Parts: sequence; structure tokens; C-alpha cells
Amino acid sequence: MKSSASKIKLESYGNLFGKSELPTLQRVVDDTEQVVEIPLAKLYTFENHPFKVIDDEKMDELVESIKANGVLVPGIVRKINDNKYELISGHRRKHACELAGKETMPVFVKALSDEESTVIMVDANIQRETILPSEKARAYSMKYEALKHQGKKGDGNTLEAVGEGTGDSAKTVQRYIQLSRLIDGLLDMVDANQIGFMQGIEIAYLSEEEQKWIAELIEQYTIRMNLEQAKKLKELSKSGKLTKDMAQMILWNIGTPIKKKVTIKENIVKKYFPDYYSLEEIEETIISLLEEWKKTQ
Repeated sequence: MKSSASKIKLESYGNLFGKSELPTLQRVVDDTEQVVEIPLAKLYTFENHPFKVIDDEKMDELVESIKANGVLVPGIVRKINDNKYELISGHRRKHACELAGKETMPVFVKALSDEESTVIMVDANIQRETILPSEKARAYSMKYEALKHQGKKGDGNTLEAVGEGTGDSAKTVQRYIQLSRLIDGLLDMVDANQIGFMQGIEIAYLSEEEQKWIAELIEQYTIRMNLEQAKKLKELSKSGKLTKDMAQMILWNIGTPIKKKVTIKENIVKKYFPDYYSLEEIEETIISLLEEWKKTQ
């Protein structure tokens, strides 16, 4: 088994990967740096890593590629101590190595500050083909805070720097950062398209307790929130007037609940109601009984 300190000589970085590829890695690694094989057990996930590692078809393809060719693009890590290296770029590759039965992974070891590590981690992942709103929101929020700590002046300039290279404007970045203030349950609903992106931004202004009310009510009543509804919730929260009962009233009166149609077969109705009962009388009786049942729940 190779030791964690063993080094492998490579061609220059540019010749190996091509100047047009992996711009983030190019900015971090120069052409003279060497790759080190590190045991997988010593590679630790970046703290609060916002990007999900999923066992999907693309992961299967990556595993097969690593089995056949090894890891073609080394990860980036920083050394914490002799037994711990924090992964900055390469979480999917590490997982694929584990699935492929590998014991080590090639990486570049860099001396980086917390802020530098965060910026590199985000930039290395933000341009994936598929990225969830929650991933982008958390990543932009982390990069924004890191750039501020590095001494970037002015919110506008910092927001533009966060979106640099992605095509997202400062305004779009600001919206994603606001979205990151949603609790996990609501962010999951945005990912699943149960809550629209703009609706998510509006209710992200609610307190954590208020957001929990909304999550519970949406789950309980299978409600599809519209933008008007979200803005009303934000308005009431801002004025300190939002209660759970008020939120429920808004969700039912302004939102668009998914319609549910309930039918009772005629033979069942006849079993409980005489023929001389009108439809109105049957309906009134059923509602009355349901009201009594609801009081016991």
C-alpha cells in the first residue's frame, strides 16, 4: 500500500488537462506542483459542504471510469494534521473511489485559509450541469461571507464577485443568498418544486418559527403556494401580526390547494339514508357528523 506521503511526478498541469479545461483548478494549481496519493480514510468532507453527492447514473459512470483509468483529475485538499486532510474539491471523486474499491486518491495539497478554501470549493462545483436551488443558495451564501472576510468592499461588488464566472447577476446572487435563509424543510420543497423560487425568497424573510408553521401547513394540506400568498405572509411577519392561525387562513383563502374530489357510491349512501332523504339532507348530515368527528381528533 502506498504511503500518504508518496509523490507522483506528472507532466505539467497544462499539458495534462488542457488550458481550456477546469478554470478553477488552473487558478489554484501551478504547472510545477505535484500530486500526492492520500488514503481515503484521511480525506474529510469540507465543513458545511453544500453540494450533494448522489448515487445516480453519473456516479455509476464515474465509478466505471475510475476502475478503468484511475482518477484523471486530482482533488484539492488542505492539510489539517498528519491524519486529516480537508477536501476542497473532489467529494464526488472520493465517493466514486470508495465504490470502485480504491484505497487512495490523488490530490493537490494546498496551504489555504478558510476563506480561500470556501471560494475554491464553491467555484469548483457551482457550474455543474445539474444543481439544485438549495445547493446554489447555500454555496453563494458561503462564498459571499468568505469574500467579505477577505476584505472585499461594498455589497454590490461582493455580490458581483460571487456570481463571477457563472453568468448570474448581482441581483440573482442576492436572491439565492436570501433563499438560503429558508429552513431545511422549505428548501427541500423548493428543490422538489413544491414551492416556487420567488415564493421561497419571499417566505425566507419569515422567522424560523414562522417558517416551521408554513412547512407544517403545506405538508398537512398539500397546498401549492402562489406569489401573492407568499408576499402576504412576508408582510404580516414584518409587521409582527403573523400567527399560525393567520398563516393557515392565508394558505386556504389565497393559495391554491390541490383539488380533491370525494365520491360516495350510491349503494353505500342507501345503506345509511332512507330513499326519502334529499341530496341536501344527506350532505348536511354527513357534514354534521364530520364536525363531531373532527372535535375528537
